Amino acid sequence: MTGYFAPQGGLPPQNALHTGRAVFTEAYAVIPRGCFSDIVTSLLPGWTGTRAWIVARPMTGFAETFCHALMEVGPGGGSLSPEPDPGAEAVIFVTAGEIWLEFDGAGRALGPGGYAWLPPGLGWTLHNGTDHPARFHWLRKIYEPAPGTAVPAPFITSDAEVAPVAMPGTDGVWATTRFVDPDDLGHDMHVNIVTFRPGGRITFEETHVMEHGIYVLQGRAVYRLNRDWVEVEAGDYLWLRAFCPQACVAAGPEPFRYLLYKDVNRHPRLRGPGAFGR
Repeated sequence: MTGYFAPQGGLPPQNALHTGRAVFTEAYAVIPRGCFSDIVTSLLPGWTGTRAWIVARPMTGFAETFCHALMEVGPGGGSLSPEPDPGAEAVIFVTAGEIWLEFDGAGRALGPGGYAWLPPGLGWTLHNGTDHPARFHWLRKIYEPAPGTAVPAPFITSDAEVAPVAMPGTDGVWATTRFVDPDDLGHDMHVNIVTFRPGGRITFEETHVMEHGIYVLQGRAVYRLNRDWVEVEAGDYLWLRAFCPQACVAAGPEPFRYLLYKDVNRHPRLRGPGAFGR
């Protein structure tokens, strides 16, 4: 079973050298794992015993479709009203501990690797009933309805339950764990896990309309971002605006795995936020 890196908080010692890899450019941002300190967490209304590292949120002129938070829920913590926006869909991916997720009158425990997709308007609750912290990713997006397409039902699965699909022509060194069917137009965002075996690579600069949030779960790599090659490791976060060129080469002795957000399956907006029409 693979491990999933999760931030622990704390602060660097006062004698630590100020050398890091954090950067925010016109096309991408890199938030290294060393930036996930106690002083950059937020408390959220409606949640108890919980803190959040908010690593991406809609920003005009950058990435505008999603919010990505790394959540830490202490023993007995959680929320009876976690989602403040009735139009938001969500993905939850657990990296450490155990949460109790309840909706439609039923509940289920999710441990490391647990995955849930929650449609807009769903009443759901989340609780940590254990004696140790639970850590998970909470990705949110305003759901965009499509004519003649039903909103999918909520579902729960796990990394262990979904077989990775090898990318064509890669002999399995590059594979993607897809939690929803790519042909299902009901879903307007995908949150997948991408895995490279050591030495695996993206051999061209991907340049596309989808925005990305990338959290490195395991391993390390050299990642191409716009004009730059950047070393990344487990616990780092990459935030890419649309059309930012990207590629990577997996390095180190273990697989390089990351949780990937992208917006999909909808026409580009010509009016409203991110567009010029009225």
